Amino acid sequence: LAGSRADVNPDEVASVIWKYFTELGSNAKDSVGQLQQTEISKQLNTLLQSNLQSVSAYAEDLQERLVPFATELQARLARDSQRLKEQIQRELQQLQAKLAPHAGLVHEEIGTNIRQLQAKMSPYAEELRSQVDRGAGELRRALELYAAELRDSLQDNAQSVQASLSPYADRLQQQIDGGVESLKQRLSPVADELQAQAEQTVAELRRGLSPYAQELQDGLERQLQSLSLQMERAAEELRSRLAATSEELRAQLSPLARELREAASGDTESLRQRLGPLARQLEQRVGQTLEAFRQQAAPFGETFGQQLVQRLEEMRGKLDSGAAGLEDHLELLEKEVRDKVAAFLSTVPPPQN
Repeated sequence: LAGSRADVNPDEVASVIWKYFTELGSNAKDSVGQLQQTEISKQLNTLLQSNLQSVSAYAEDLQERLVPFATELQARLARDSQRLKEQIQRELQQLQAKLAPHAGLVHEEIGTNIRQLQAKMSPYAEELRSQVDRGAGELRRALELYAAELRDSLQDNAQSVQASLSPYADRLQQQIDGGVESLKQRLSPVADELQAQAEQTVAELRRGLSPYAQELQDGLERQLQSLSLQMERAAEELRSRLAATSEELRAQLSPLARELREAASGDTESLRQRLGPLARQLEQRVGQTLEAFRQQAAPFGETFGQQLVQRLEEMRGKLDSGAAGLEDHLELLEKEVRDKVAAFLSTVPPPQN
């Protein structure tokens, strides 16, 4: 029970509340009143039940506190949203005017950061590609050994093959699951390091630009926060893509084990007819599936680096023009939501034993 609070992810709760807020904002004013607390209540209830199944009383208490908090936060954000938008635009225009006399130096400073970022990202992107190749290769070799074992077993009596086929299919599934999990563990540290390099770039940019923005540090910091949020989101997207691609690999390989189980349930003659082609196809299908995974996942590091460079280019353009986009406003508004949700959850008392 004492650890149950850790099961409530503030980011997941914030995502529900942010979705609620943006849905309200996208509806016509006359229907806003109809969007009710029931929908957010239902979404939060689903989230809490899935994470706090063993402490339902705590989930219920948290739900009762969260719904009023979410609706009050939405009302406050609706009031403050336009003010924040105007503040961002005003600060950016003041920042652009302050930086104008140093435009060449500022431009070069960001250019230097872009070149440094590209240099930093390159070895980690290559490491991600290498880990994808290595992990996929190891899994492929392991599964090909199983395919060879199946081919050899077909030389035996069909009845003995039928008796051993279901455990063989279970071992194949275990090999697939273990290989996918091992692959995830390989890739996660590289994704973390890529994000760390992105965060370091923001810190270096802060140090490089601060001398040119005297008396306007708040405005500069807000722009850097926006840049940092964009980079965090890109890193989250990288992790999500790696995880989703790994799970997709599992989903594509698992039918091989299922087909073996189905073959084992047939009679001796159908077993002979099915196992021959299946054994021949197993190695080929494993190879094709893992090669497709490798081709898809290997460039993710380079794509991440390109996204970050694009964000730096966009920031340079904003500082040159003094024009803020809608993204700045929404990103900082969402950050405010996430910060307030995290602060709120930290104040909710833990469940009692």
